[in-house]
Amino acid sequence: MWMEKVKVICNPSSGRQIVQKRVDYLCNLLINDGYVVGKFNTQKKDDAMYETIKTCKEDWDFIVVCGGDGTVNEVAKGIAKSERKVPVAILSAGTVNDFATYMGLPKNIDEFFEMIKNEKIQKVDLGRVNDEYFINVAASGLLANVGYQVAPEAKAIFGRMAYYIEGLKEIPRKKFEPIRVRFESEEYTKEEDILLFLISNSASIGGFKKLAPDANVSDGYLDVVIIKKSEVQDLAQIFINIFRGEHVNHPNVSYFKSKRIKVETDEDVAIDIDGEYGGKLPAVFEVVPGGFDIFVPN
Repeated sequence: MWMEKVKVICNPSSGRQIVQKRVDYLCNLLINDGYVVGKFNTQKKDDAMYETIKTCKEDWDFIVVCGGDGTVNEVAKGIAKSERKVPVAILSAGTVNDFATYMGLPKNIDEFFEMIKNEKIQKVDLGRVNDEYFINVAASGLLANVGYQVAPEAKAIFGRMAYYIEGLKEIPRKKFEPIRVRFESEEYTKEEDILLFLISNSASIGGFKKLAPDANVSDGYLDVVIIKKSEVQDLAQIFINIFRGEHVNHPNVSYFKSKRIKVETDEDVAIDIDGEYGGKLPAVFEVVPGGFDIFVPN
């Protein structure tokens, strides 16, 4: 009798002991149902990516990834770099699991196990920026470096609030210094002073569910949100409107879809990719249509 082989890739620092218990429970369910299970715990950056590449070369049938957006990003990157595209089941366990939240993926282990058993797979797009990949979002400018500046301890204790607290602390120091940026795409070519831009695959970014309100992970496009130079009161209004997805109607916000966009600046500006440091501008951002197969609920 042929048995399906599943590789479980887990980031043990995401959510700590409770995660290990949940993963062990899932592994028991899989083993009791006749699956062959291999488990791999990440220890440092890129471990999940290299393990994914290795898994794709071997005869595993699918991957379960347990971690935050950063760990999921590494697995997606490993898939993108592999010839054989192994489907992935995403069990969210990090601070901000934007992608899993947006896709409505189950957190309950029994429901997650049922999703695996149903074998409903959806092709989703990936974003590529230079040699990096993102499953959810690439961002740059004011507040964009908040994700990877938050201490891991703060992430574990405060969760999503850690991001907002860090973001608020950034504001007075930066004093909203705009950055001169050149955008070049089929849909939008301009040089302007901006505060930040986001290039997103899904609508949910940093816990805001409607930051890119028209985003669709399977439409073959990336959604671009540009927040231009603004006075403090305008920026406050934009942030309030983000909760309803109405910020895109503000005159200081540009919002459009694109398959490829080049972004250049003469300033020293970092890029955040799925909450991790992703190099610096200039960069070319492009969509990889259907680059990632994931399990989804019925």
